[in-house]
Amino acid sequence: MTDTVLAHRVSGLANGDPVLLLNGGLMTFVSWGPIAEDLERAFRVVAFDFRGMLRSPGVPPATLDGHADDVVRLLDHLALARVHAVGTSFGAEVAVLLAAAHPERVRSLTLITATDRITGPMSEAGARLREASLRAAAGADGGVMLDLLTESAFSPAYVAAHADTFADRRRQFGTMPAEWFESAGALLASLESLDLRPALSRIACPTLVVGGELDRTFPPAHSQALAAGIRGARLDVVSGSGHALVAEQPLAVLALLWSFLPTCQNGVNP
Repeated sequence: MTDTVLAHRVSGLANGDPVLLLNGGLMTFVSWGPIAEDLERAFRVVAFDFRGMLRSPGVPPATLDGHADDVVRLLDHLALARVHAVGTSFGAEVAVLLAAAHPERVRSLTLITATDRITGPMSEAGARLREASLRAAAGADGGVMLDLLTESAFSPAYVAAHADTFADRRRQFGTMPAEWFESAGALLASLESLDLRPALSRIACPTLVVGGELDRTFPPAHSQALAAGIRGARLDVVSGSGHALVAEQPLAVLALLWSFLPTCQNGVNP
């Protein structure tokens, strides 16, 4: 346990309902970019980095429950009683545990490209990423980790259309410090053998589940399983997007959020 508050940014309407953005495992909160900026028109937007991410350095918790505890401490620090929790990938998994363990803190839940459980193939893909991260921490080419991530997280069309951007990111990965790669490996390890199915029935707030049609990391069948396990959950699958839906199609994500969040003011599941 740590008393250190996660690095965070609060923006938007001071008196707006708070929206909490929970990062994917290798994101930093600035990656929410246009989504956060648009939500600021009507909400108080809180973005943060989990422990072990770029702006919240340190040893990550060994389990996602530890990350959920970190989030509760952040909410207490900001004196936020209840939030609309919007998470993608890793952050969505933490958001499930937050809503299940602390239902009084979550007004609504949006789960973007998430999974109900980690399967064998997911575990194998995660192990390859962890191995690449540990090799990079020991001095090997960090760009190999990005190569694996690009292949699994983005649709081929998006990668082809942004080839120069991915080349720049690969060079940037090569400059990241060893500590970041070590933490990335630990964040990935905390997903190992994860099974959220027992927690789903404890979620009482309105829930939106969003899948990506071409998601190879957490295929859409797992979005369907999440929605089926949460009473009253709404399911939408975005056509043409891979796992990195927040990056690939932010306007589609915004359209879904604007159609959902305003209906959740009382935080009561239908």
